[in-house]
Amino acid sequence: MEVSTTVWWITGLITVGVLLVDVLVIGRRPHEPSMRECARYLAVYIGAAIAFGIGVWVSAGGQYGGEFFAGWLTEYSLSIDNLFIFIIIMGKFAVPRQYQQTALLIGIVLALVLRAIFIAVGAAAIENFSWVFYLFGLFLVYTAIHLAMEANDDDAQYDEPKLVTYLRRHFPIHEQWDGVKLTIKENGKRALTPMFLVIMALGVTDLLFALDSIPAIYGLTKEPYLVFTANVFALMGLRQLYFLIGGLLERLVYLSYGLSFLLFFIGVKLILHALHENELPFINGGEHVDWAPDIPIWLSLTVIIGTLVVTAVASLAKDRRDHRSGA
Repeated sequence: MEVSTTVWWITGLITVGVLLVDVLVIGRRPHEPSMRECARYLAVYIGAAIAFGIGVWVSAGGQYGGEFFAGWLTEYSLSIDNLFIFIIIMGKFAVPRQYQQTALLIGIVLALVLRAIFIAVGAAAIENFSWVFYLFGLFLVYTAIHLAMEANDDDAQYDEPKLVTYLRRHFPIHEQWDGVKLTIKENGKRALTPMFLVIMALGVTDLLFALDSIPAIYGLTKEPYLVFTANVFALMGLRQLYFLIGGLLERLVYLSYGLSFLLFFIGVKLILHALHENELPFINGGEHVDWAPDIPIWLSLTVIIGTLVVTAVASLAKDRRDHRSGA
């Protein structure tokens, strides 16, 4: 897929423009957004992602269009799962509802920056080292198993990042909330505010999420432009989604299992792709045969959509059964 420097610049400028509108217009004042406000902006972001995917499909072909949609759906699903951790962080730091939107907005900007760096590093690694697909694949398989085990662990809790613990021990902390300020002068000395600690916690969490999501999407497309745009569209609207379906997240009890399966599937796909690309044949009647299949994007997209639908339906069905039984 040929993407000119001009298209990259235009995409980057539009992304920055959307972020500026989000910061200066939508999030100009700390407040808890209404359901109508969240639904309206979320519909715009999702509609823009679908329109962009259709545009890629028409201009570059079904292969690349399918890769974008597969990557966007996967990244969006992982982002929804990440909202669980965001909710826990907000609760742990007792962030007032009117300040949560600002904290999430800064966290999303940090996520975009971190993922852009990871995308560039991943693209360079793939370009120069074909065996990196083995590492990505094995890492995703390990992550999938770990996620499935955590999903079955009722005692799993959020552990405060070591960076936040270090800040608490070595810097003065102002315990009271003072709007969305990051620092404040206290007794003549500069002190960190709870908002600063929350943003650091969200930033560390974003970094850990990028370690999972970037290898996952590179398992679906090797095009850095599609990787970047899929991540941008997955993060846009995440703040509104947080307020819109905060209660619904607790009902998606099988989401972690569904994502675990997806990561496992993509991990296996990456390993098979590496075997296919590296041309590791076996001998069959004196002929070299490429025995490792390269899973096509249409099959990946089918598996992703099917897994998400089954996960959502099964989760909501269980929630209804639990309510009927009074559980």
